[in-house]
Amino acid sequence: MPALLDPLTDDLLLPLTHGFFTRRGGASSGIFQGLNCGQGSSDQSEAVAVNRARVAHHMGVAPTDLIGVHQVHSADVVTLDASASLPWAVAPRADAIVTDRPGLALTVLTADCQPVLFADRTAGVIGAAHAGWRGALSGVLGNTVRAMVALGARAHRITAVIGPAISPGAYEVDPDFRLAFLADDAGHARFFSPGKGQKLMFDLPAFGLHQLARAGVGQARWTGHCTYGDPAQFYSYRRSFHEHEADYGRQISGIRL
Repeated sequence: MPALLDPLTDDLLLPLTHGFFTRRGGASSGIFQGLNCGQGSSDQSEAVAVNRARVAHHMGVAPTDLIGVHQVHSADVVTLDASASLPWAVAPRADAIVTDRPGLALTVLTADCQPVLFADRTAGVIGAAHAGWRGALSGVLGNTVRAMVALGARAHRITAVIGPAISPGAYEVDPDFRLAFLADDAGHARFFSPGKGQKLMFDLPAFGLHQLARAGVGQARWTGHCTYGDPAQFYSYRRSFHEHEADYGRQISGIRL
């Protein structure tokens, strides 16, 4: 297997094997050029399978142990304990996974939403979450921490890293968008800044870090990479929409014990 992949890593998650994978090293072409791991995209299924096999090889697991859920922008978390039967015939509809089982690479797919990787290295518990604005607002990050604690983790020992996501300078929203956040907490107004005309700019990574802090996570940070502004490295749903492309790829992020 060629060693062409160059995922981003973070010291907060070391020495665990993990990575926020970029477009580099993939077999896809055209608008999906690179390491598109989105099985729900209209990319050639053979290319996606090759891409996922390369990621599995890099993570040191079999392709069948590259575990992800059917993401639906929810707050739901799946726990893979010793009783869980894998591989799934049908992936459960959820947006986060936690486990204390070695040998499984927990993964999420993103293309502007936040990929968040978690670890309590002392307890041997890890997690991965897909947190767009809906999931983050409804509590997927806090629910992930609580599911890890149920497996023996301690919130203050958990480290969490938000990977490449759309940055506040690229996330333009309508005023009505903000209302859902203000209805939850008037203090959420600080995550919005003025945009052009009546538009606002939303700081999704800052909101994610806020939610992680509320959940009691010991250390957390964003890698600082914007998916929208770096087409050479990342797929972006919003950029593809603005460029009138027919579809878009998804980058994968993963962690294993």
